[in-house]
Amino acid sequence: MEFVPAKTILIRTKSGTWFGNDYNINLYRGCCHGCIYCDSRSNCYGVEDFDRVRIKKNALQILERELSKKRKKGVVSIGAMSDPYNPYEEKMEITRGALKLLERYGFGVTLDTKSPLVLRDIDLLKRISRKSCVNIKLTVTAASDFLSKRIEPNAPVSSERFRAVRELSLAGIFTGVLLMPILPYITDSEDNITEIVRLAYKNGARFIFPMFGVTLRQNQKTYYYKKIDERFPGFSRKYRNTFQDSYLCKSPYAGRLHNLFRRECQSRSLLFRMEDIVAAYKKMPGEIRQLSLF
Repeated sequence: MEFVPAKTILIRTKSGTWFGNDYNINLYRGCCHGCIYCDSRSNCYGVEDFDRVRIKKNALQILERELSKKRKKGVVSIGAMSDPYNPYEEKMEITRGALKLLERYGFGVTLDTKSPLVLRDIDLLKRISRKSCVNIKLTVTAASDFLSKRIEPNAPVSSERFRAVRELSLAGIFTGVLLMPILPYITDSEDNITEIVRLAYKNGARFIFPMFGVTLRQNQKTYYYKKIDERFPGFSRKYRNTFQDSYLCKSPYAGRLHNLFRRECQSRSLLFRMEDIVAAYKKMPGEIRQLSLF
């Protein structure tokens, strides 16, 4: 495993911009899931050889130093740029070490992943949730394992992610699904959206947050077009004709799909608006403390 130098780990964010987080950390550099649509490949992020995972040198020591100096506690987001539960994490336990530090210093956590390896850390997530906020988001873009394997070739299949949603929810941890991106002409079918909502509800998800399109720019767009033509021959031509140089490529059926999605969520009392999701998970620690009094 290669280490890369790092001067800082904990980054202050504009509060409330993404699931109510106050800070952001990325412990790994690069990701080996091979998702054909990943925006983190874009040149603007400066991650060379993105498919090769590296660890930030002394990440936990730097993180502890930075957490110990923060007077303002808050919610720390993990996994914005690369999955914190890549296969190397099982041995390296960098993400687990970060969760221990967040619990020790009284910070909450929101975490994005595609891996059931998150289940290993249920003990820590439960401890954090007793005194602060926890929100775990499993990304699911395709209901079928076959399709998820075609667009996310090295990531755990969707059924494994739904299993993680179920186990986390049963443990009392606020958990939901990131339904993003939805790939035009590939995953933007009514059947796919309906089935993801059904499976999320069946497995105890509290919310689903969607994006009915995909972002494409710079080298990421070139990579994506190459990969979809390998797996779905001729589809890049559809994209070029429909979206030309657009950064946000919304599904041509986005309006219809969003209406369907909203109805399906509302019929199951699943949250889907950002403000409602944030309000719900940030309310959880207070509810737990109140219940403990009785």
